[in-house]
Amino acid sequence: MSKFYARRRLSILGALTALIASVAVLNGPAASAALPTPVSAATARTYLASLTVATENRTGYSRDLFPTWITISGTCNTREYILKRDGSNVVTDSACAATSGSWYSPYDGATWTAASDVDIDHLVPLAEAWDSGASAWTTSRRQSFANDVTRPQLLAVTDNVNQSKGDQDPATWMPSLTSYRCTYVRAWVQVKYYYGLSVDSAEKSALTGYLANC
Repeated sequence: MSKFYARRRLSILGALTALIASVAVLNGPAASAALPTPVSAATARTYLASLTVATENRTGYSRDLFPTWITISGTCNTREYILKRDGSNVVTDSACAATSGSWYSPYDGATWTAASDVDIDHLVPLAEAWDSGASAWTTSRRQSFANDVTRPQLLAVTDNVNQSKGDQDPATWMPSLTSYRCTYVRAWVQVKYYYGLSVDSAEKSALTGYLANC
């Protein structure tokens, strides 16, 4: 093979590799970094069985009682930290704001290239936590819950999907992407178990049903 054709072949291979990489970024799961891996379905079922079943109480709730977003590392606050963690090829400026990158939303399978199209979801919503035990916590513990980057509690998702979820639990809202539902309920139970939060009867029934199919 001549040096010309060898160089041409390498050039074509390089172009194909770049094309494949760009397609992977634009098409979803490969663009997702991701939430800390939740406990297994078997462990989640064990955890769920131990959770207290109680009626929820929204009295006195205010989002301001859960301080967000705090500084996590350097100049990066919680939102910026999760955007970097969950995104692909994320570039940030000196203030840690994302200036470019892509984000795959596991709730609906959409990929976004503007950080403004992405919300950081509290998987167990703040109001839901209040209803199920956080009303008795100190502000410091509520702050830890609202900014928990260790448990599977925070993730980058499509903004309007997060807004449609609001403060609903799995009895009334689940990700439209059915392949993510098992991960979602495992994470939900893990967070509730770790923080000693209760579940209501409809919530427990829904979780039990989804976990049975994991």
